[in-house]
Amino acid sequence: MYNREKAVDYAVKWALKRNPDFYDFEELGGDCTNFVSQCLYAGCGVMNYKKEYGWYYIDLNNRSASWSGVEYLYNFLTSNEGDGPYGEELPLQLAEKGDIIQLSFDGIQFSHAVIITKILLFPSKDNIFIACHTYDSLNRRLSTYSYKKARLIHITGSR
Repeated sequence: MYNREKAVDYAVKWALKRNPDFYDFEELGGDCTNFVSQCLYAGCGVMNYKKEYGWYYIDLNNRSASWSGVEYLYNFLTSNEGDGPYGEELPLQLAEKGDIIQLSFDGIQFSHAVIITKILLFPSKDNIFIACHTYDSLNRRLSTYSYKKARLIHITGSR
């Protein structure tokens, strides 16, 4: 089961600092997906240790590509039939707290990941608030980003 509150609580606690239990990928291209994975893990408590296609973190040199890579995380979440979180791409209007949004700044490649911490009234760019690393933010409006595409990954559960 995916506990959205635990995922969001983790995001709020660590959005503006780093958990020393995890490597900070800031100098290796950005820490956004690593942070989102930490939030997802806080919400489900289960990793998937499949070598090639899993989702796990043991240390910097022993982790899955999906733990810290935007596209790899998308592929894992939307196709996972094993342990760990899973979800589906849905329209932004169906967003919930604890869901993941990935952004494309060039309209071609998705390169940034954020977690939804708050939604006012109904989901829209102006009413969705996020937390993230790389561009460290806590309760930032999604509408303050200049992006060309956004995709919502609605977390439907975990095993």
